[in-house]
Formats: sequence, C-alpha cells, structure tokens
Amino acid sequence: MPIHLLPDHLTNQIAAGEVVERPASVLKEVLENAMDAGSTAVEVQLEQGGVRRIRVADDGCGIPKDELPLALERHATSKIASLDDLEHVGTMGFRGEALAAIAAVSRMSITSRFDGAPHAWRIDADPRELSPAALNHGTVVDVADLYFNTPARRKFLKSEGTEFAHCDDVFRRLALARPDVALQLSHNGRVSLRLPSSRREARVRALLGDDFLNAARLVEADAGPLRLTGYASLPAYSRSSRDAQFFYVNGRFVRDKLLTHAIREAYADILHGSRHPAYVLFLELDPYGVDVNVHPAKIEVRFRDSRAVHQFVYHALKRTLAASGAGGLADEAIRPEPAAPTAEAPPGSRQAPYFPPPQQGRLAMEPASRAYFDFAASARPEPAAATATTPLAAGFTPTAFAPRAGAPAPAPAMPASDLAPPLGYALAQLHGVYILAQNEAGLILVDMHAAHERILYERLKTLLDGTPGVQRLLIPAVFGVGAKDMATAEEHAELLERMGFEIAPAGPAELAVRSVPALLAAAPVGELVRSLLAELRDYPATEVITARRNELLATMACHGAVRANRSLTLPEMNALLREMEATERADQCNHGRPTWTALTMADLDKLFLRGR
Repeated sequence: MPIHLLPDHLTNQIAAGEVVERPASVLKEVLENAMDAGSTAVEVQLEQGGVRRIRVADDGCGIPKDELPLALERHATSKIASLDDLEHVGTMGFRGEALAAIAAVSRMSITSRFDGAPHAWRIDADPRELSPAALNHGTVVDVADLYFNTPARRKFLKSEGTEFAHCDDVFRRLALARPDVALQLSHNGRVSLRLPSSRREARVRALLGDDFLNAARLVEADAGPLRLTGYASLPAYSRSSRDAQFFYVNGRFVRDKLLTHAIREAYADILHGSRHPAYVLFLELDPYGVDVNVHPAKIEVRFRDSRAVHQFVYHALKRTLAASGAGGLADEAIRPEPAAPTAEAPPGSRQAPYFPPPQQGRLAMEPASRAYFDFAASARPEPAAATATTPLAAGFTPTAFAPRAGAPAPAPAMPASDLAPPLGYALAQLHGVYILAQNEAGLILVDMHAAHERILYERLKTLLDGTPGVQRLLIPAVFGVGAKDMATAEEHAELLERMGFEIAPAGPAELAVRSVPALLAAAPVGELVRSLLAELRDYPATEVITARRNELLATMACHGAVRANRSLTLPEMNALLREMEATERADQCNHGRPTWTALTMADLDKLFLRGR
C-alpha cells in the first residue's frame, strides 16, 4: 500500500513510545524497514559507535517521490490501514513513528529510487525539500549527529565501544532472523562483519560459531498452527549469562517472560540453576494469535492463547533434549581411507602428493559383541530375597544382573555391523571411575556414577508418574496471604486438588492447607504453597510441584547410584551402556554434567599426528 496518514482513531489504538533510546535503537528501526522493503542485500556503516553517523543502504523496492515527505510524518505508514491490519501484523515495522522520531533528534536524509523511476530523489528532514539524486536502486537512510539538539540525552550515551557493541547486537539479531539477506557491517571505515546470503545453519555457524552448533540439538516441532524450529544447546555448552539466547516470533526478536519460563522449565531437569542455556529458536504462528503492539520497541509480545504456546514450546524442547545423543553416533562412519595419490597433480596445484603411512586394520568388534550377547542370553535379575537393595532400586543396580546356572548355550553372535549399538561395548574400567568402550566410530568414555544416577532418576520418575499420593495433615497448616494469592487459590482450586493439595480459606486473609502430595509431606507447607500460587498467577501452566518432587528423586538417585572406585565386570559395564541408550536425557547427569563423551578415530589420529 502507498504511505498514508493514519486516521485519528487508529493512531489512538497504537501505543506510541520513545523509540530512540540510543544509536542501536535507530539502527534497529531502519534495518527493519529495509527488510520490509524486500531487500536482498543491506550495508550498514557506523561512525563513532553510531553517534556520529548511521548509514543503511538497501536494494529494496524504494519509496516513490510523492511519498518521501509523508514518510517523515508521525503515524504515516504503508503497512497497516485498519484495526484488522493491526491485528494481523506480518511486517517488522508498522507504527509509522520511527522515522519521524529519529528525524526529530538528528540530521537525517533519505535517498530512494522507486522501482521503475528514472532516477532517485533525496529529502532532508530539515528542511523537508526534495532534490534529484543519484542511486541505482533501493533506499539509503543517513542519520548524522544523533541528539545534536538534545544535549541532555547525549550525555547519557556510553563510550563509543559500548554503543557500537549494542549496534552489533542488533545487527546480529536481525542477521539470524534473515539468513536469506546478505548483510555487511562497517565501523569507522573498517568492515566488522560480512555475511553472504545463506541457509539458516550457515548463518548460525557464522554468528555463534562451530562450538555452539556442535553442542546443539536441532529443534523441529509442529502442532496445528504452531511451529518451532532452530537449535538448542546441550547443558555442556551452558553459559554464565544470557548472551547467547535468541528467540524469534514470526521472525521478530523478542524477550518474553512466558517463553523464557517455558524454556527454563524444559532445561530444569538437566541444567544447573546458575547456568543459562544457549539457543536460537523460531516460533511461527498465525499473526492473529500474537499481539506485537504491546511495547514501544516491539521487543515484547502477548499471545492470545498463552497456555497453548507455553506448553507447546516446553514440550517441544523437552522432547528434543530428552533424546539420547548416543543415537547420533550410529550414523557416524568409520574414518575413510585416504585416497590413493594421483599420478599427476591438476594444473596450477601446489599441493604435495599424499602417501598414507602403513596402518594397522581397525580392531574387530566381534569379540566384545560375542561376549556381551553370550552374557545377555544367560542373565536374569537376582531374586528379590537375594539382594540387599530396596525394592524400588533393586532393578537398577549393576549387581542385580547375575548369570543363571545351567543356562542353555548362547546363540551365535550376529555380525557387529548389524547389531553394533551406538555406545559400543565395554573394554575396561579406568581407576574405578570411567568406563572405556569401543564403538564403530572410535572410543567412548563414560562416567559410570553420573550415567547410573541419570538412569535411576528417570526410572524413579516413571514409577511415580500419574495420580500423586496424598498425605492428609493432622493439623492444617494455616498462613497469611494477600488478596492476589487468595483469588488465585479460589480460581485454581480444582487444579490444586488434582495436584494433591486441599486448600480452603481460613479467614479474610488466611489459607488452610489440609493435605499435600505424599512425597512432599516433609517440605515447608507455607513456602511451597506460596511459590505454587505465585507461579499459577504469573504463568498458565506450572511445574513447581514436579520440580520439588524431582529434587527429592534426584537426591535419592544420587545416593543409590553406583559409586566411584566400585569395580564392575564387563557384563555389568555393558548392561550400563545398554541402559544409557534406552534412557531419556542420558547425556547429562542430574546436575547438568555430561555422562559420556566420544573420541572418533579421526580425533585420535589428530591427537597422535597420524597421517602427517
């Protein structure tokens, strides 16, 4: 649509705000306009951190001559025309305030050539006069001397390096959202970042590095109108800050407490509380289902069905992180044999011919495979009366496996290539702490205590899932609450009862708790219920009870897991490996530490300089 003035009733429906907080705010607004114009290449030039100059050149559709003066008016936009358009916003910008606000505090000019126009036109914010200009195509927005007419605001700006860092953050956020657009960032005449048009994976690799991608899981989930894609890191790549967290809703970078809560809950079972995950996630849904007009900088959103979005993101991430990383090892090929040297190098090639050194053939998998299958064919759990472990943990300890006397002869082992599991077969135990195993790709190192702790923990959760046992209190716990907590308890009474809580008003500002989940009977009732009500009030779904229960189960699993310096037999070690492959989240222990790592033959060759 052409740029036009919005009617008064619509401008009142759009909450205007201060959009020019610092140079990075200017860069964000202008870059978003460039993306909305259908650009395929954008070049950004900054001087003195953006305070002296911000110049953004794109190859988009351009602005017609007659609409250039209108583009500088407040609430003038080409992206919405009615309230219905506002409820279905699909563009990055829509308020029609950015250019007018920027023009009010800087010396700004716009040069643009509309598609099909004989030449470009230029307009200065002050005075607003049109003049012919030279430009091949697209638009150039030049913002100079930010806050030159508002010295008080300029005093609050930070150093040049700090302001450039903020601009760089904005640039990277938008670059992650639009890998199809080639982008270049320069500062004080020096190119800082050049990103060609590419696929999403290549753009993520260019901006976050190989370390992130190597430690990340691919996220792909669909549920009706909702779709979540991107990458989420494993706990081994966790950070001490939130500097590597990027979440996009319909291509717009947002910081939303609902989404942050869903992600934190998905990581709660595998990540230490003081660490933060790294992720690049893209949520797509019908624009009608999200309100982007709730924050002046458009960095916050509100969902119409917040509970559905929260649960979708939570379960999608939880399923992705729950899958065992050992499955990926099955797809790794054994190190390829070096190609034979060619008799004649290609013309112009300076590469020296490669002569592979003599190499021993790879160690066969059959002996370990046969030993394991022989053991598995004649093994069964010990009778309950013959073990000293508790009934709950009897099936989990490695000592619960013992050969049965008089067992039939085992069947011949199948070829390893058909049955080789991802974590391979145990070779030995190192200092009573680590298990060394061999798989098709190379060497596997397992922390046996951490691995067994995770197995026990997941088994305990499985046993206790379902309707919780309820412990009635001999004397009801009475404590004071505010009006919000009282209203929340009444509103969610049915949900609280399903969780195992019987809560009723005991006065105008008091609640009485008559029963709690049996597993949490020893927990401080008042503190537990207050945190639960606060969670229910702020979020449509809560995991407080599950989190408290899991804390207790994690402690039980830690005490029940096999200890260091415990000598295991090969069959016991192999049994542990098989349990790991069948257990969710087996890559990390209950404290977020990795339980195993792999060294491929290529890694080992590199370590020992083989082939060089």
